[in-house]
Amino acid sequence: MFCQENYIKALEYAANAHGEQKTPKGLPYMVHVTSVAMEVINACENSKLEIEKSNLAISCALLHDVIEDTNITYDELYVDFSEAVANGVEALSKDKSLKSKQEQMKRSIEMLLEQPYEVQMVKLADRITNLSIPPEHWDNDKKKTYLKEASFILSCLKNSNIYLSQRLEEKIEDYKKNIE
Repeated sequence: MFCQENYIKALEYAANAHGEQKTPKGLPYMVHVTSVAMEVINACENSKLEIEKSNLAISCALLHDVIEDTNITYDELYVDFSEAVANGVEALSKDKSLKSKQEQMKRSIEMLLEQPYEVQMVKLADRITNLSIPPEHWDNDKKKTYLKEASFILSCLKNSNIYLSQRLEEKIEDYKKNIE
């Protein structure tokens, strides 16, 4: 299981940080954040993860986009949560100073591979959540690139959690229906 107080603290923190942000579908951004957390919670339960590991995974899931998409800094997460959470969220964040998305993805995976499995799980859960029907404005090449990224993430992080790896494999197969 996990600590509900940790969940509520991270959820409220993420909600305040993301404010009025929306998903590409126009939903409150917290729908995405809680969907990723739900995938992680389910994986923690299915994997019978220890409470401390579950708390780290779930906190990182709820906070995974706050450095990348808000004004929250690593230092603030360090103070407000812990070094482990701050390190995890930083590893889950794209380094926007890198020029190409390919470089950003490579660097992100490198950082994640230095993190405990429970942080790596969040990246799998994030991609599971994002592999739904692609936005209408995406052309076939963009869909193929996204699918290729998902396969790369799976190949690099599949050992972090068997349950999430299987879920991502299924989502990848299902996503192929969107490509012409």
